[in-house]
Amino acid sequence: MKKKEHVIPGVPVPVPYGAHVVDQGVHFSLFSRHATRVWLMLFQHADDETPAEEYELLPERNRLGDLWHLHVPTAHPGQYYVYRADGPRSGPEGHAFDPEQWLLDPYALAVTGQKNWGDREGIVPGRPVRNGRWFPKGIILKEDGFDWSGDRTLRVPLNESVIYEASVRGYTAHASAGTEHPGTYRALIEKIPHLQELGVTTLELLPAQEFNEMELLWEDGPRRNLRNFWGYSTLAFFAPNGRFACANQRGEQVREFKEMVLAMHRAGIEVILDVVFNHTAEGGMGGQTYSFRGLDNAIYYMLEDDGKAYKNFTGCGNTVNGNHPVVRDFILHCLRYWVLHMRVDGFRFDLATILARGRNGDLLANPPVIEQIAEDPVLRGVKIIAEAWDAAGAYQVGSFPSERWSEWNGRYRDDIRDFWRGGSTLSTFATRLCGSPDLYDRPGQAPHKSVNYIASHDGFTLADIVSYNEKHNLANCEDNRDGDNHNHSDNGGHEGPTDDPAIRAKRLRRQKNLLATLFLSQGVPMLLGGDEFGRTQQGNNNAYCQDNELSWVDWSLLRRHRELYDFTRRAIAFRQAHPALWRTAFFRGEAPDGGLPDIRWYGPAGGPPDWEQGVALACRLDGRRDRIGGDRDDDDLFILFNRGDKPQAFDLPPNEDGRPWKLAFSTQDLPPVFSRAGGVLTVDAQSVTVLIHGR
Repeated sequence: MKKKEHVIPGVPVPVPYGAHVVDQGVHFSLFSRHATRVWLMLFQHADDETPAEEYELLPERNRLGDLWHLHVPTAHPGQYYVYRADGPRSGPEGHAFDPEQWLLDPYALAVTGQKNWGDREGIVPGRPVRNGRWFPKGIILKEDGFDWSGDRTLRVPLNESVIYEASVRGYTAHASAGTEHPGTYRALIEKIPHLQELGVTTLELLPAQEFNEMELLWEDGPRRNLRNFWGYSTLAFFAPNGRFACANQRGEQVREFKEMVLAMHRAGIEVILDVVFNHTAEGGMGGQTYSFRGLDNAIYYMLEDDGKAYKNFTGCGNTVNGNHPVVRDFILHCLRYWVLHMRVDGFRFDLATILARGRNGDLLANPPVIEQIAEDPVLRGVKIIAEAWDAAGAYQVGSFPSERWSEWNGRYRDDIRDFWRGGSTLSTFATRLCGSPDLYDRPGQAPHKSVNYIASHDGFTLADIVSYNEKHNLANCEDNRDGDNHNHSDNGGHEGPTDDPAIRAKRLRRQKNLLATLFLSQGVPMLLGGDEFGRTQQGNNNAYCQDNELSWVDWSLLRRHRELYDFTRRAIAFRQAHPALWRTAFFRGEAPDGGLPDIRWYGPAGGPPDWEQGVALACRLDGRRDRIGGDRDDDDLFILFNRGDKPQAFDLPPNEDGRPWKLAFSTQDLPPVFSRAGGVLTVDAQSVTVLIHGR
């Protein structure tokens, strides 16, 4: 290593943060309030064990306020860099400086480390990792001149959106995917025709920011052979994951991510990212130090009063101090970068209730960071969706403190699952069908506040909801203790796979019923990738560490379960064709002009529903534009739900023009039976049927 005996002073303006190529060299800027000394190390190669050059940043020459900055005329794109920092190391303030610990720049735009997914020689486990060839290094990048021509700002309205959740790796890693580069951004591009045929508008990706899938190597025993497959353990928030790219040692992952976004946009599909601002990959006290802990532990994390432990509202060892002003700025800078430079269309925030906690951990009525994200001019046009709970018991579904944010509606998931297994009342079911007005009907809110889903990455898949009563998580090597014990599922008479034709038929019908309900509900539907053709995790409801065929999408199921796929595609197309299903206001059940109300409810035989004891109900949706809040008339819809064990006959309400109702689709094996000259419809047990009347 070549030690520099003199320090090159910083340029007058120490922002923006990170490493930025300028006309003559590279400008570096780093935040640390409590550091007393900072060193910058530059490397020529990704796997260098020692730096080629090292610069000490002196407080009197290279510090302005809390920003340490340096201009290096000889630095250039393609080099690699890390920092070291010294300062207080103990005491109630919670500082954890170590001058020998290498530190990744929190603003690094690309990170080098493992060349390939799952390399055991990758990011080295251990406590602490200091020097080493595989410690992740930031990559100095210049503006790549990426050609965004042909890109378009989609901004699909929330109420018209159909979200599809998938993992970059898991979606295409299985051999049956038939992609040229399995598990990568480029493989996602190859699956665009499927997404288009299915009819989704928005692809929501599990964490695609840099994380270390090999972090379980730190553990003893069989779990060291598992991998962090989901990626909810962020290492570098500005950097796309390098192992999701075909090449990654010189920052190629940035270009490949942009290529994926551009291809999706050209196909009319938005891309939103699942982001994890509630905790980081550094874990609890004694865990791996990568960045934040060694730069300013007391600012980036919530600490107990004695400074010796982290507040752990996340269940992951640490909790990001999201409402500290410095951390708020970091989060906003990151979100803006992904929108402005990577052109993503929105974000789903993991354990977003953490962002509602103040610096002491208490829940705030008006959390500053949540308001800033909602009101930020750059972010105003993008989707922002909260997972409105955390691991410490705070549950804010229906009370997340922002009008602008939408929410994953966990109440919808549980109540709809319960209804079709014989649990929830008709009253509860109808409330969820109508966009959960009990949760969201208040001034300034609309049904698309609710992101409805039956299944997500976290929990049973759709096929497993109808195939398992209990979780089967032994493969996670935690003695089946992990994962939710309350799955609101029903195996149909046999736990797991079966050749019994009656049970298989029942399960197929149940999946169709759940999907039909999802796409007929007011709010924003979200479909878990692979559920359209019956993907299973064999009863594992917490497959975060299963980087194998348990988690990967098996594309051979598309052929084997074609009936389910075709039904899903038709249900999505029907939703997209009928604005009565994506209203911009809640139902009122009345008409201001004294005419027909926007929604009417019916029980079998023409009477009102038995809201508390009944098993079947129907509703008529008025499709006139003044009823649905759109710019065009829609058909009137008559939707019938029967979760009982016997067929039910419904008197059909007459239409003003005397024309009959027509069948749109049904989950029954055979079309439902019209009788009495079309005035009565008998629907099967355990079924959904939709009728239309054109205007």
